[in-house]
Amino acid sequence: MTTRFDLPLRCSSSDVRAVAAKADTEYTLIYTKPTELRWVDWGVQRLEQIAACTGASMCYSDRFTQVGDTVCEAPVIDYQDGSLRDDFEFGGVQLYRTSALKEAASRMTADYRYAGLYDLRLKVAEAGSLVHVNEYLYYEVQLDTRSSGERQFDYVDPRNRAVQIEMEMACTEHLKAVGAYLAPGDYKDVDLDAGCFEYEASVVIPCRNRVRTIGDAIRSALSQKTDFPCNVIVVDDNSTDGTVDVIRSFDDPRLVYIAQDRSYHAIGGNWNAALHHPKCGRFALQLDSDDVYSGPDTVQRFVDAFRSQNCAMVIGTYRITDFELNTIPPGVIDHKEWTGANGRNNALRINGLGAPRGFFTPLARSINFPTTKYGEDYAVALRISREYRIGRIWDVMYNCRRWEDNSDASLSILKENANNLYKDRLRTWELAARKNRQ
Repeated sequence: MTTRFDLPLRCSSSDVRAVAAKADTEYTLIYTKPTELRWVDWGVQRLEQIAACTGASMCYSDRFTQVGDTVCEAPVIDYQDGSLRDDFEFGGVQLYRTSALKEAASRMTADYRYAGLYDLRLKVAEAGSLVHVNEYLYYEVQLDTRSSGERQFDYVDPRNRAVQIEMEMACTEHLKAVGAYLAPGDYKDVDLDAGCFEYEASVVIPCRNRVRTIGDAIRSALSQKTDFPCNVIVVDDNSTDGTVDVIRSFDDPRLVYIAQDRSYHAIGGNWNAALHHPKCGRFALQLDSDDVYSGPDTVQRFVDAFRSQNCAMVIGTYRITDFELNTIPPGVIDHKEWTGANGRNNALRINGLGAPRGFFTPLARSINFPTTKYGEDYAVALRISREYRIGRIWDVMYNCRRWEDNSDASLSILKENANNLYKDRLRTWELAARKNRQ
């Protein structure tokens, strides 16, 4: 038997404890959406059936979503140890085994205003399994109809700062409980003068079919003013739209052009090609082929930050603009959720750490980027943060242009799920490594 309670995703700890106190059936269903819930025939019974045969502490399922008169399939993804995002999409239905719900609620000692349900989920996951039933068992109305490109910055919106602070506190408590928390200040030293380099810094621009934007990116990189030698490495991954002609039109000895062979490289493989090139500088700095630096001093300021903060990686601040470089919402993305004391723990809760990014080349060469089209930089940042200090620049260093050809502008639900599943997997691997480091 199941009892239903309606709670918003951002609810208080006291709300969750009240539900746990009232629950008196074998299963407790929490519905998190403010809209009507309609089951397919025997849908709730199917969830109960899977919970019973698997012993799951919580079950959730795929569903149908409705926008106006249009009904679409809306699958979700499997939960894993690294599914620590507070915005993990379960759908509106979460079916808890009441005994697991009560046990987890009894360990909820914090009084959160917003993170109650997130805290509950983490504590349930510490003691039991969260099972995804990949069957379409109910219908719900979809209220958030924004594109993936619009939604992806919600977690850094200043209006959500109070919420994010609570989510970070709950996640940090969870990492301590599972033995994956990293104490502040426990870093390895890095010898920034190790190795011999012709160039102190290289701007790395991976690209594929960016004929409209690659020229702007190269000009931005070549216009940098520094008191040390630097160059620009453009890695083209078999463009077919005229991008190569634009690259070759630049007559500058500082420009290194790498043409990839026809095997699979993706963005991560293109980064590796640049890193291992003999003309790669001591510090390798990101510039996406869509984007431009905010001024001619970006490279200089990055190298200065490496030296002054004695770190193995530096992350800057960027501004979201349209194609013509006019600022558009949400504007400046500064990732102020990063702190020296807890940034590398909180990095396991969020899907990105900021941009542009700079890497100490000898360390990046020893790690290498995963050969993927998505999440490659996040994987390297997590790996570096496990043992080394990451520096920050809080001023805008980079203009991130949003236009119709951005890779994340408007993803299908299947592509968005695949991206989230992969980043959750990265976090799962990193969690295991951090537990083994203790």
